[in-house]
Amino acid sequence: MKKTCFLVACAVLIASAAKAQLQVDVTRGSVDPVPIAVPDFVPVDDVETATGNLSDIGASITEVITANLVSTGLFRAIDQNAFIEQITAAPTRPRFNAWRPLAAQALVTGRLQILANGNLRVEFRLWDVVGEVQMEGVGYNTPASNWRRIAHVISDRIYTRLTGEAGYFDTRIVYIAEQGDPLDRIKRLAIMDQDGANQQFLTDGSYLVLTPRFSPNRQEITFLSYFNNKPRVYLFNILSNRFEVLGDFPSMTFAPRFSPDGNKVIMSLAEDGNSDIYIMDLRTRAVTRLTNDPGIDTSPSFSPDGSKIVFNSDRGGSQQLYVMDPDGRNVHRISFGRGRYATPVWSPRGDLIAFTKIGDSKFRIGVMRTDGKGERLLTDAYQDEGPTWSPNGRVLMFFRTPPYDAQGNGGRPALWSVDLTGYNERQVSTPYDASDPAWSPPLPVTTR
Repeated sequence: MKKTCFLVACAVLIASAAKAQLQVDVTRGSVDPVPIAVPDFVPVDDVETATGNLSDIGASITEVITANLVSTGLFRAIDQNAFIEQITAAPTRPRFNAWRPLAAQALVTGRLQILANGNLRVEFRLWDVVGEVQMEGVGYNTPASNWRRIAHVISDRIYTRLTGEAGYFDTRIVYIAEQGDPLDRIKRLAIMDQDGANQQFLTDGSYLVLTPRFSPNRQEITFLSYFNNKPRVYLFNILSNRFEVLGDFPSMTFAPRFSPDGNKVIMSLAEDGNSDIYIMDLRTRAVTRLTNDPGIDTSPSFSPDGSKIVFNSDRGGSQQLYVMDPDGRNVHRISFGRGRYATPVWSPRGDLIAFTKIGDSKFRIGVMRTDGKGERLLTDAYQDEGPTWSPNGRVLMFFRTPPYDAQGNGGRPALWSVDLTGYNERQVSTPYDASDPAWSPPLPVTTR
């Protein structure tokens, strides 16, 4: 699979207004969503392309932008049927008095056209309705088939301008697609856009695949597979569609994950019933053992600066979270709540660690500070596990498995997301049962 991952000719249309006042507060748990109006992007000339006519593409771009913003829980889209001013061409300046009666605080306008070279030109402007100023204005040139990606990039620009945080819409999710009998599941590696679009399989299901993880700075995935019933750790480059075997391990291997610079993979290997943490240099293939304890050490995750590693271990009698230096020294326990802790993942911001907490007959997703203080549980379902962070550290995705009912229904895992407040919980649509999600870094954007 080769995925288009570029945008060209990005140009600022008009400088952002320095005194614009509209700002969305993302720090509180329960907030009233900001009303935002997003009319359909209008074509300069409604011509037909291989992807469809421009008016349909414009409406689709608007639909994706609206869905992205609403999914955050921070924005409320105003119904287009209520619009007083009908945008027929992206104006230099809208009639703000036509948007204030709708309580709109922000307005997005856009237009699109086909250039002489056949590329699609998409321009958008973000307006502060109350302050009557333009906050953002950018244009992009790209192949017409790339319109959905353009919509995600524009969504990121809007989100960043209004919240002050980096966006996370122009990203992808790799996960395990599951189907078949519960005792004989077919598990394939799959990838999709963060909103569930553009679903594709990366493996054919002829062998078991587990625990995919994205590189924090490259479009590469590491995952575990069982080829001829032997555990292997693979590296897969999405852009080149190239698989590479990192190693054939005679013992059980668990949860390979990249270092922050993408040059190493850390994992746990089990020998003679005991699991310890090892690290592999991807350039030399040299493997170094980091822990040597009679307990089970697994699920390691680096801090974003590479100075610490969090992992879970039962060395103290129950499954808890520990932190150590990257050379395996200075190991200390950080979790002390009731229950057991698993699958720790360090936030890209470096301030929090997400985990799965097991207790009271439930699996829940939680976060704590890196010293173990300030523990908060974000979900409360039967079985939530396997958290993965959005690249801006604002949202967690995980998989949820409901219990079986009296008729034998249930037990089918699905992907869900929740933000750090715990108030915005949503299911992510996939065509098959889904587990073990991993969030990509932002896709590369080339400008010229």
